[in-house]
Amino acid sequence: MSIAEKKEKIRILFMGTPEFSVPCLKALINEIDFDIVGVYTQSDKPVGRKQEMLATPIKRIALENGLAVFQPAKIKPETENIRSLNPDLIVVVAYGKIIPPEILEIPKYGCINVHASLLPKYRGAACLSAPILNGDKETGVTIMKMEAGLDTGPIIRQEKIELSGEETWSDIHDKLSELGSSIIADTLKDWISGKARATAQDDEAASYIGLTKKEDGKIDFNRRAEEIERMVRAYNIWPGAHCIYNGYTMKILKAKIAKNTNKRANIGEAYLDEEGLAVQCGQNSLLILELQLPGKKVMKAKEFLNGNKEIIGAVLE
Repeated sequence: MSIAEKKEKIRILFMGTPEFSVPCLKALINEIDFDIVGVYTQSDKPVGRKQEMLATPIKRIALENGLAVFQPAKIKPETENIRSLNPDLIVVVAYGKIIPPEILEIPKYGCINVHASLLPKYRGAACLSAPILNGDKETGVTIMKMEAGLDTGPIIRQEKIELSGEETWSDIHDKLSELGSSIIADTLKDWISGKARATAQDDEAASYIGLTKKEDGKIDFNRRAEEIERMVRAYNIWPGAHCIYNGYTMKILKAKIAKNTNKRANIGEAYLDEEGLAVQCGQNSLLILELQLPGKKVMKAKEFLNGNKEIIGAVLE
């Protein structure tokens, strides 16, 4: 017998913003035991040359399904409005705002967050890029009960995925987004029924990773080629792993560790390897596969070399 057959549907208020949140919202919309009483998302933002206002991915899905949408600049003044919606549960998936204690206390089943890391590892915003940058063998999704601290709440459920060492940020984003959506409905039902229990995090094992900044993508060729290759994968969407060539910012969009290294080359020097365009690093060399200059299309390194042979011998900074 479903929850809906035992009593009234569980009233859920959803908070989310980017594409990552969409599968979870869809999963809850499709669940007969739940009633989505409203959706909170961030404000529409101007994009492109014409600066046209673009709705968030969550707003688009909410409106397509006839859900009430709220987009306040600040969440704390919304306390009374949220109270009037009378949610049994608030579900937060990459909303992008800190939920104040006044709101956390409103729903009787609490506020539940879907976080894209295996907490307590990687508390904070840049949890998708962190496992790539650190060469982790696994990552996953944590569903937790929220409290005042940032990602410090007790854990209700975790699911892991193995990493091959070839994933980009985009790959992990998509895998964890779908993983979260596949377990959210059942986890919430187990939580509401009392079948699932929350376990406190080990704060001593916690690590924190803040927002990714543009300068984080700046390549230092004194580092090991393995570290730089991870940067390329971790920052493939934003900010892009980049360096300076001939006075321009050059993004390296795809790369791998070169089979050989050029001991005669200076650190940062580009040279022609039997595999293609390579750069000498502090240890080993990086083979560039795809790159992009400002205002230009993404190019294969071999294609780029056809018209830019002067890069050979240049020092990338």
